[in-house]
Amino acid sequence: MAERERDRARPPQAALDRARRLHVEQVRGHRFVAGWGTKRSATVVPAPLRYWQYRAPGLLAAALALVVVAVWLGLFAWRGGEYAVRDELPVALAAGLAIYVVNVGRLTVSDSGLSFTTLGTRLDAAAVVPSTTVRSVRVGRAPADWPAADNRGGWWPGRTRVAVRHLADDGERAFTVWIRDPDAFAEALGVRLTR
Repeated sequence: MAERERDRARPPQAALDRARRLHVEQVRGHRFVAGWGTKRSATVVPAPLRYWQYRAPGLLAAALALVVVAVWLGLFAWRGGEYAVRDELPVALAAGLAIYVVNVGRLTVSDSGLSFTTLGTRLDAAAVVPSTTVRSVRVGRAPADWPAADNRGGWWPGRTRVAVRHLADDGERAFTVWIRDPDAFAEALGVRLTR
């Protein structure tokens, strides 16, 4: 099956800015934790999100969590010996787990775009990829003729690697992400999934 792509013409900047703003408004009306629904502070009930999923933290977050645990236990081993390490092990592991969990991100597709957010951070409109700029979505790694792809998030069991090519302000870009349901993801973006 031939890969179907969107028209290569770049939408006007005003349309892209509007799509980014609409995405931010729609996403801000929803809570970060999936089952909790819309925010009570939302003055207008936002439209349901087209697709969302959590993303595993990257290697930097995992390394930071391990360093915190190692330093914590090392300090107590140096100051108090083996018994102090045993006493502090649950606390150190909880601190490392908390650092890892706080870095779990969310991939969100709204009616007008897609974004990557992390718990406790504000969504920047400049970081939104408008749906109209997405050119193609394919299963697997990005092909050689695409721009170098950024890796967004780590692997989780039961997920499939998907590559997305899109237009950015400075040309074409690509990224790969591990997706729970690649068909639903591509449908939410309005592009046919190629394998």
